[in-house]
Amino acid sequence: MKIVVLDGYALNPGDLDWNGIGALGELIVYDRTQNTTEAILAAIEDAAIVFTNKTILSAEVLRNAPALKYIGVLATGYNIVDFNHAREQGIVVTNVPDYGTAAVAQFAMGMLLQLCHRIGEHSLAVHSGEWTLCPDFCFWNFPLIELTGKTIGIIGYGKIGKKMAQIAKSFGLQILVHTRTENSEQDVGKFVSFETLLRTSDIITLHCPLTEETNGFINKKTIQKMKTGVLFVNTARGALVVEEDLKESLLNGKIAGAALDVVSTEPMQKDNPLRGLVNCIITPHIAWATKEARMRLMTTATENLKAYLNGKPVNVVVS
Repeated sequence: MKIVVLDGYALNPGDLDWNGIGALGELIVYDRTQNTTEAILAAIEDAAIVFTNKTILSAEVLRNAPALKYIGVLATGYNIVDFNHAREQGIVVTNVPDYGTAAVAQFAMGMLLQLCHRIGEHSLAVHSGEWTLCPDFCFWNFPLIELTGKTIGIIGYGKIGKKMAQIAKSFGLQILVHTRTENSEQDVGKFVSFETLLRTSDIITLHCPLTEETNGFINKKTIQKMKTGVLFVNTARGALVVEEDLKESLLNGKIAGAALDVVSTEPMQKDNPLRGLVNCIITPHIAWATKEARMRLMTTATENLKAYLNGKPVNVVVS
């Protein structure tokens, strides 16, 4: 049985191994596969099992891969697979939930703390000699912000949103939550409407999936409803935000600072409107990528395939 990994480098740049999956069949790992139908089909050939992270498996690809029986998405989000065609063709699709919960929530809080203290910039200023030339015992080049007593609005309340709420509580933040489905597990803050969260939050952080409803839902109209001077964090998906509208709000001060681990097109394009804004921190989609999280991802992906081969698939998103 032939197993192909289309884009293995991000998960395993060399500090992990593919031995668990390799023990289950004839394994071919591509570090990267060009996102064209021709390149993907050439890589897949007669494979029955395909793993992908960000390489898109479109309807056209699936129609021309008759041997394909199983797709393992090396991530939690699976919008890179045309799941309607996968279902029509009887292809089982699995994902890896929960592996990055701790890592992403930790990173989101780290981004918020960076907005509040600009630790990196102040360290660079010290190393460049500003402190040695300072007439005072200290200096700061950005406003310093204390979190205790402020209100954080968490949009999306899955595993990561809940973990973020727990961390936020330890910083003395008042916590508001908006999610599509209220549940009884919220014991940290309170559920509110989207409008209330926008209007009353000092900080807004996104932990929701990208869907038709959420695509571009942070835009000029919704930003206008936010407090002036709000801080904004996005470690979810870049397309949740209309980037031109976010740029405008950062320039006019409606949003005091943004911290983003994701953008609409990745890798980031040269003409992205957010490049170069001093009050916008951008990192290259790495919130998920601690070694510990990647090890969990690899282990779960292996167990998913084992379960499928044993006739009892788990973490199935399409069947």
